[in-house]
Amino acid sequence: MEAGGRTSWMKYGPVVSLFVVLLAFWFRSPQNAVLDDRLDTVLSSLLRAEGKVGVNNVARPKVAVGFGGCVDLIVDGVSLLNKIGLPPTDQPLHHDYIENEVQLAQSFAYFFAPGAAAERFMLNDTLFSELVEASRDLPGNRWAVGGNAPVMAGRMATEGCDLLLGGSFSTDFIDVLSQHITVAGNIVEEPDIHLILEYPSGASWGNYTSRRANRYIVHSDDHNPYLDSMAEFAKKLKDFDPDLLVVGGLQMMDNFPFQSGERDALLSRLADLLSSSSPQIGVHFEMASFVEESIMEDLLYYVIPYADSLGMNEQELPNLLSLLKGSNITVLSDPNPRVATVLDQMREVYRIINQRSKDASSESDTDGAKAKPLTRLHVHTLAFQAMIVTRGSQWKNTMSATAKASLTANRHVCGSNDIDPSKARLIMDDSFSVSRQEGSQRIPLQETRPVSCWDEDDYEICVAPVLVCTEVYQTAGGGDNISAAGLVLQI
Repeated sequence: MEAGGRTSWMKYGPVVSLFVVLLAFWFRSPQNAVLDDRLDTVLSSLLRAEGKVGVNNVARPKVAVGFGGCVDLIVDGVSLLNKIGLPPTDQPLHHDYIENEVQLAQSFAYFFAPGAAAERFMLNDTLFSELVEASRDLPGNRWAVGGNAPVMAGRMATEGCDLLLGGSFSTDFIDVLSQHITVAGNIVEEPDIHLILEYPSGASWGNYTSRRANRYIVHSDDHNPYLDSMAEFAKKLKDFDPDLLVVGGLQMMDNFPFQSGERDALLSRLADLLSSSSPQIGVHFEMASFVEESIMEDLLYYVIPYADSLGMNEQELPNLLSLLKGSNITVLSDPNPRVATVLDQMREVYRIINQRSKDASSESDTDGAKAKPLTRLHVHTLAFQAMIVTRGSQWKNTMSATAKASLTANRHVCGSNDIDPSKARLIMDDSFSVSRQEGSQRIPLQETRPVSCWDEDDYEICVAPVLVCTEVYQTAGGGDNISAAGLVLQI
């Protein structure tokens, strides 16, 4: 049933969305006619851009995705905190990890007001269990397949790929996965639970009001940090012969209480896996919410040098750039950055990583592994999608991929494959500067050609507006779905 439904959507989804556009045209109110016309045109133009490239369903692309997974328990964050009697704090503070209720309140408030996504490890098992129990009978709660790797695999299966998924899951967990996903890992009796505290734009908690819809995630996961499916995944990888290898879920290691040397050993094995894969196989690393500086430095040494492609959001981009430039981690950045700001940051990340790759290649590494140049960088924000792709690299269809990423943002957050223009709005500016440098070119948003692409140096840049969902179903997993959808058209 699942596969048949997904096949039908792949075949008829764009037609259904265009039909919804026509319905919206007939039932709009006169005072909103101009705005409605603009939104309808942008939507139909994005759908056309997405539809210019299809996935080969005869020889389905093969993607290997690791690591780990969990069950997400999704609740309204404010309702949960009210239920457990946690009063709003008057002191919003950043904490690397959570040990008690006071720190939970401070950390939640710190990210809730600006509407920034965050994920924290909870050292206090008792408190986490209490939160889960309180969530189980909270009205409106939902259970879902969670974890970067399973979510990205699920999206790619929906979009027409065959998957090898590295993770240790329960049999019940495996049963709900697409038939196009093959699992490599151990069987566990009970999957780890991650608690997703969602909140809409304009939500209130005490004196705090959220500027945008987002989520605050807490977990007490003691399985996924160990990447225990990696050995089985590596065994099956050669025979699977993927077109693309995707790595995510490494934020589970952030602030986890490993024994001395354990994390280095695990990441060293991962580096061996990545560096020993065929040069023809693209490697994508999906960033996440990292706050521990030492693990970010480990990623710069063990993972990023062997990735051709990186995906991240507007919080993770300045975080990575700050570390690349020798500064401290940036815990909280502007949740609604301007296009010019993001593009400048992307250019710097692209330049610095590729310079590091050149420097590393000119030196003799102790393990003999060669660093790969970064040829693809995708940043997903609330208002827009932006990609940098090296000209002549293996990545193709950048314009269509950027459009697909944009449309997927709405589909996931609204919880519907059919995009309803009456439940969307454009918040990207009518025109944007390509850089913050004085005298930079401004590019207008053209409704009939909403994806703007241009060449610079040795790469192409594409930017697409997002039809921001106004009736939020779920923000958690948004970045994974968006990145996965964009990748599908480029392999």
